[in-house]
Amino acid sequence: MKTTFNFHKTSLEGLFFIEPLFVPDERGYFLKSYESNIFREHNIDFKTVECYESMSAIGVIRGLHFQKEHWQTKLVRCLKGRLFDVAVDIRRDSPTFGRWEGFYLSPQNRSMLYIPVGFAHGFLSMEEDSLISYICGDRYDPASDGGIRWDDPDIDIKWPIEELDCNIIVSTKDGKLPFLKDCLR
Repeated sequence: MKTTFNFHKTSLEGLFFIEPLFVPDERGYFLKSYESNIFREHNIDFKTVECYESMSAIGVIRGLHFQKEHWQTKLVRCLKGRLFDVAVDIRRDSPTFGRWEGFYLSPQNRSMLYIPVGFAHGFLSMEEDSLISYICGDRYDPASDGGIRWDDPDIDIKWPIEELDCNIIVSTKDGKLPFLKDCLR
């Protein structure tokens, strides 16, 4: 039983893999996914502006999305199913520019990913009807909507597609996104 948050730094500065407070008992469980003071203790000053959910069929890849202005920090968690969630560092002045990390998120592991400003985000739905929750630190701004191709060879994300027995589904919009070298000019 875990009665506190665990914050795991990643190889990409500012990106955190987080295990929330989780207290099970004979009735079920209690889970706390956010507390501002605890996040601030780990140098994450996260404010909530918008909350979203999306559901995806197995084999759906969404992303890699970001906003060119009104950058959204995100706290993401899988509420149903299983996701391979990816963050890509697109901060031009970062020593890890163009690098990515991926994490499995599911209700079973109850883990979350904190994605800071300057990252693109995407995921692969590993199960039917996977449900993801996004808590965002700024509003969605259609005018600054941006993205990078999920299969950009320069980023070379190792999507675990071989684990699936289905076709990959990418929206028309996401399929037309530019490569990283072309989108941040």
